[in-house]
Amino acid sequence: MTADHVLWPPRTAARYRAAGHWRGQTFGALLTSLAAAYADRTAVVGGDTRWTFAELDERAHRIAAGLLSSGLAPGDRAVLQLPNIPEFLPVVFGMWRAGVLPVFALPAHRRSELRHFAAQSEAAAVITVGEHERHDHAATARAVASDVESVRRVLLVGSDEFAGLAATAPRELPDPDPAGVAFLQLSGGSTGLSKLIPRTHDDYLYSVRESVRICGLRPDSVYLAALPVAHNFPLSSPGVLGALHAGAATVMAPRPDADTAFRLIEAERVTITGVVPPLAAAWVQAAARTGRDLSSLEVLLVGGAKCGRELAERIGPALGCRLQQVFGMAEGLVCYTRLDDPDEVVLGTQGRPISPDDEVRVVDPDTGADVAPGETGALLTRGPYTIRGYYRAAEHNATAFTADGFYRTGDLVRRTPAGHLEVVGRAKEQINRGGEKVAAEEVENHLMAHPGVLDAAVVAVPDAHLGERTCAYVVPVAGAAPTGPQLRAFVRERGVAAFKVPDLVQVVGEFPVTGVGKTSKRELRAALAALARKEP
Repeated sequence: MTADHVLWPPRTAARYRAAGHWRGQTFGALLTSLAAAYADRTAVVGGDTRWTFAELDERAHRIAAGLLSSGLAPGDRAVLQLPNIPEFLPVVFGMWRAGVLPVFALPAHRRSELRHFAAQSEAAAVITVGEHERHDHAATARAVASDVESVRRVLLVGSDEFAGLAATAPRELPDPDPAGVAFLQLSGGSTGLSKLIPRTHDDYLYSVRESVRICGLRPDSVYLAALPVAHNFPLSSPGVLGALHAGAATVMAPRPDADTAFRLIEAERVTITGVVPPLAAAWVQAAARTGRDLSSLEVLLVGGAKCGRELAERIGPALGCRLQQVFGMAEGLVCYTRLDDPDEVVLGTQGRPISPDDEVRVVDPDTGADVAPGETGALLTRGPYTIRGYYRAAEHNATAFTADGFYRTGDLVRRTPAGHLEVVGRAKEQINRGGEKVAAEEVENHLMAHPGVLDAAVVAVPDAHLGERTCAYVVPVAGAAPTGPQLRAFVRERGVAAFKVPDLVQVVGEFPVTGVGKTSKRELRAALAALARKEP
């Protein structure tokens, strides 16, 4: 263990190296090798931009030198918040080359979340764009810099300042430790704000390599990054990193809607992409009336939330491609259905782990004892690309991981005799809103900051489009009952991502209680969720 994160035990790490899982390669070294092998092949497309592997490598070298000349140093952390633009790739590879650790934020995050990420990581910089989708990211970044003492720089991709930085003469830089932390991702956040997930070059590149193999990527593949690329799914499963690893092209979609995606699929002859179930449903519906040629599309990965059987059965016929289900988490474990799996497995499960050294247990949530085969239980896992602890979160790690290093994922699953997992639900107090994870506690804390709110409980409500949406039950202070629209506006104004603003707000006189009179939040949410399901 270091002061910041938990390492794999030395004997376990040695076993993963001996098995060839960890190869001692960094992301920067990988890009250099890819530029040598695929120099003139297209690496990334976005808008009017087309960069070859050689051009991408050159830009990453220059940005690495520029970051270091700007005052950043190896080991510094920097919050990285970029939309799906080609610059994402040279910037992130430049950071890796310089030894600066990206803290991946999403375009939807706002001041509240960014402040937390920067403070938790003691970030030295925020790297973002000036404006995107009518939001002033520059102003938000500067506000975060004023909030968090460690933030010394705000760098805006697309600005003249950044263009000058990206024109810095490249120079030889020492390769970072491949066993060291390469970047910090965000947890779904089941208890308040997201935790930071430390991923190493070694462990993450193993996951990427196996994803490339399982998903059948090859140099003539074309991957469409439809979802926000900083998400673990479009980043590595197989994602933009998998496409690069295979020598394939990545097409950056500015938006994930069917009109935008279908236009790019036709124009760039996209062969593979990944979406969440609500987006898959929208694409299926749009495919019936599109005039676009989608015949190049071979594989549609669906993940981020469970893909129901009814939707799964419609995807292939509607889009003319093979469905591949993926189930995973930024903390590590990734499962895929295989391209040669029988339809029953592809339609009815979320796949099996990618590694023979992925250890999976399905246990009783209360006792921790393994359940009988085929029964529902809580999923525990450990392996060569699953973390052993969150970043700077010793207290949380004590409950999130078992004493022998298994990660308590919070998912409820059933395991088939062949080892495939079917996701049943969540054990953690987390709402899966169309693939975006919403921590009930975080939203409750925002609601209870309102002077007119005495207490709040946020629960999941079934939704045909999103899978789940959020419903906030609020007990007002006597004589000061705010309305639902006022509370939604209040949460939005506190600077949180739009997907966290409650979809529904119910103001009630009191909360239901269980037999003992005073109920825990867990019991309260369960009672309110049952009530919500009965309401029209």
